[in-house]
Amino acid sequence: MKTLIFGGTVVNEGVARKASVIVDNDVITEIVEGTDSPRGNYDSVVDATGCFVLPGVIDDHVHFRDPGLTQKADIETESRAAAFGGVTSYFDMPNTNPQTTTLEALDDKYADAARKSHVNYGFFIGATNDNIDVVTSIDPHRVPGIKLFMGSSTGNMLVDRKEVLQQLFAKSALPIMAHCEDTDIINRNMAEAKAKYGEDPAVEHHPEIRSEEACWQSTRLAVELAEQTGARLHVAHLTTARELQLFGSNPRITAEAVIAHLFFSDADYATLGTRIKCNPAIKTAADRDALRAALNDGRIATIGTDHAPHLLADKQGGCARAASGMPMVQFSLVAMLQLVDEGVLTIERLVQLMSHNPAELFGVSRRGYLRPGYKADIVLVRPDSPWTVDKDCIQSKCGWSPMEGHTFDWQVRTTMCNGSIIYNNGAFDNTSRGEALEFRI
Repeated sequence: MKTLIFGGTVVNEGVARKASVIVDNDVITEIVEGTDSPRGNYDSVVDATGCFVLPGVIDDHVHFRDPGLTQKADIETESRAAAFGGVTSYFDMPNTNPQTTTLEALDDKYADAARKSHVNYGFFIGATNDNIDVVTSIDPHRVPGIKLFMGSSTGNMLVDRKEVLQQLFAKSALPIMAHCEDTDIINRNMAEAKAKYGEDPAVEHHPEIRSEEACWQSTRLAVELAEQTGARLHVAHLTTARELQLFGSNPRITAEAVIAHLFFSDADYATLGTRIKCNPAIKTAADRDALRAALNDGRIATIGTDHAPHLLADKQGGCARAASGMPMVQFSLVAMLQLVDEGVLTIERLVQLMSHNPAELFGVSRRGYLRPGYKADIVLVRPDSPWTVDKDCIQSKCGWSPMEGHTFDWQVRTTMCNGSIIYNNGAFDNTSRGEALEFRI
């Protein structure tokens, strides 16, 4: 099937220009500059007039809760939310039930996604104190990397033995994506907060408990280990201006920012409460603004979501009782386009951070760019098209979003995945299925 996308502004590899994109089956075959529609015979024609044509977003950090936690979310519902939001590929994290810390659990996840996922998928394998030989010997073409929890986590996924950390950093040929918070500091801060405020301190105290110091000490250790061993390190969800000092000089040591920390600050706890409780905690407006500035100078390499749905019943309480995490994959692209309108970054830089860089840093094969020979993962977004988030539009299984009531000026109009239009102007192809991502090293 041959498809023509014409009339739009193509944003790719640092340039925005009027051009048409020609797709044959699942592959981009040609990009033709200019405003005229290329001649030829096409099975489908997409008029992109007034739209920007972008490579599909690659979200390097999601928790789709499948298997074992599917009352909150599952691969089918959350990949649908991704498609509605212009996300055509995602990397899912291993803290499910069972945890993705064995080859058997990894095999099961890939098989499940082949049946359920509407967009393309990859799965991190998780490190523990006991599985270093497994994670360092895995086929590097199969997974984006190894997920390492260097701070509080559920189950047995906290790697807190220094000799194991050193082995992992020394032996891994894969990228290590690390959640960095110091457990001892967090536990001490929580005990002090409970003594001062009661057994379940109000959520406003969350950034005091999961503090700047807790993030700094753990991130500094991860960076030191990477520098000593030459490991490829990607630190997840940076939250503080202080941590940014550690990035930008070594191309093998990179950092991610996520939407919640770029969009909100601790002032928003007053209105949104535990809906924006996440780990690491959302911190000050100064930290948020420092993260935004770092989007433009190379200290932040990727933008993810840390999409982590919970039922609203799980979000009740304060620092001790309310679950941490929020659904965000459906709204990541429009949220960042709002920051484009606010002058935080350009649309060209947005594409670099949300599509090109994830593909490069994790070695995603033939995706992340609009190039001949690459898979046709494409999203059309329209500016000056205001709409307000309400419950009816939310696709995540949990049925809520911290973005409810917020008006965005950009709309995702069309999402194409592997050459098939799976979302268009509110219509969704429920039969669509994505592909397992392939990785190169």
